[in-house]
Amino acid sequence: MRSHTLTYSKTKHSIQILNSLTVDIHITENPYELLPEDLFVMAARINKKRSFLFVSKVLGKHIPIEPKIGLLTGELLASRYIEKVKKEETGMARELLSAYKKGSRKRSSSPFVTEDHNPVIIGFAETATALGHAFFQSFKRADYFHTTREQLANQNSVITFEEEHSHATSHRCYADADLLDNRREIILVDDEMTTGKTAINIIRSIHERFPRRVYTVVSILDWRSQSDQMHFDDLEKELNIIINNVSLLKGEIEVKGTPEVRIGQSEDEPKGHTAKISYIHINKEFPELLSRVNEPSVTLNGEIRNAAYLKDSGRFGLDAKRQAELEVTLDEIGQSLSQRRDGRKTLCLGTGEFMYIPMKLASLMGEGIKFHSTTRSPIFVRNVKDYGAQYGISFQNPEDSEMAQFIYNVPENYYEEAFLFFEREPEKDSLMPFINQLSKYIQNIKVVCFNGGGRNE
Repeated sequence: MRSHTLTYSKTKHSIQILNSLTVDIHITENPYELLPEDLFVMAARINKKRSFLFVSKVLGKHIPIEPKIGLLTGELLASRYIEKVKKEETGMARELLSAYKKGSRKRSSSPFVTEDHNPVIIGFAETATALGHAFFQSFKRADYFHTTREQLANQNSVITFEEEHSHATSHRCYADADLLDNRREIILVDDEMTTGKTAINIIRSIHERFPRRVYTVVSILDWRSQSDQMHFDDLEKELNIIINNVSLLKGEIEVKGTPEVRIGQSEDEPKGHTAKISYIHINKEFPELLSRVNEPSVTLNGEIRNAAYLKDSGRFGLDAKRQAELEVTLDEIGQSLSQRRDGRKTLCLGTGEFMYIPMKLASLMGEGIKFHSTTRSPIFVRNVKDYGAQYGISFQNPEDSEMAQFIYNVPENYYEEAFLFFEREPEKDSLMPFINQLSKYIQNIKVVCFNGGGRNE
């Protein structure tokens, strides 16, 4: 049984998902002539608000990717932004596309967008935190932060907004207000726009406190209908603003049918194994390289966690100078982690919003590396060809016991080892249920923690 069938033409596609959902796609813009099947596959989503999911092959969230592809995706979007919005040539599009289609890149990333452009770039949690950061790293002069679902105990969010179709709808922003208290262009980076409501919500939230003239919304995929696009036009007129839109693939979709809904793990979940578990504490091995933010957070059930965050993760704001320093730091850490490898097939796994730093490190650790991340999104799992979630692991978040998390597409015994990255070290009692699940699939797990734990009941 196939998960979906694809009827293909240059601009029209019909995708059947698990014989119960049909998604018809009409492509209207494809500036780099990318193949849709190279960008995504489909899955049935366990969510009453939205029944389907475009599972990205380039984002590094649900499907393992070559880590450099995730970084290249952000750079390619940056190049497209300069071409479309600023009407300038970066001279990078051909090189980026060549590397993109070959699945790798020989040279390290370096900023190519000139200092003439100085936007404030915002990545959307949790899926686009790495994409937004990779977009930002292309700029010689810019600032960046990503939204977060984390709740800090002693700080108020500078702006808040809702993502209505998500399982965790509220977004918070803990960057300094000075980063928004200006007239600079704001660029919002997300992996996909289906209706555009999230972008509209954040634009309204920003504009209420920090009005400006120009906003740009950047995404890999843009599926807004004509009616949805009119909502953007109406917002432009209402607020007297300009909203630019940039994507790698644009079109319209029509969804028909209802998915089979069954929450659970893979049908053929393997039996438990005794795994080798080891720990790498970056804060102890490289104490001077990374700055920390000592802000306690509040879990869903009201517990306080005192483990420090990383200042340069993106949650608290970054400028181009700090980003350049971060690149040097990550190069040193990446070289060290590459020496800890035991196998030729290695999975680097980010956790939640903590994606860019693990992705960047994975790109520096040698050949045979795949990268993706844990996620909050419950997806119907079915082990059939061309489906977006062929294997699934569900577990309670080690950093917040009230929150369910998932990993998809990790086959049993495919990887010889895994590097599991945490921004803040969880307590071992909370971590071990997750480790026990993961060890059914990978028998050598290295837990990489950037900051020590801490919890007050």
